[in-house]
Amino acid sequence: MPKMKTHRGAAKRFSLTKSGKVKRAKAYKSHILNKKSSKRKRNLRKGTYISKAEQKNVRVLIPYK
Repeated sequence: MPKMKTHRGAAKRFSLTKSGKVKRAKAYKSHILNKKSSKRKRNLRKGTYISKAEQKNVRVLIPYK
């Protein structure tokens, strides 16, 4: 059986932690930043984790990470 291919778009967006959780960046930080408060933009900088329901799907996309 051939090797599985990594989904390159997913590989750029997600990473795995040592404990096996999938890390992601928050959305809504790229443009139209004038109307967003400093507090909101500051909180968008922080990373977060994917929900348990989505983790299964993402791991299929990034098998070797």
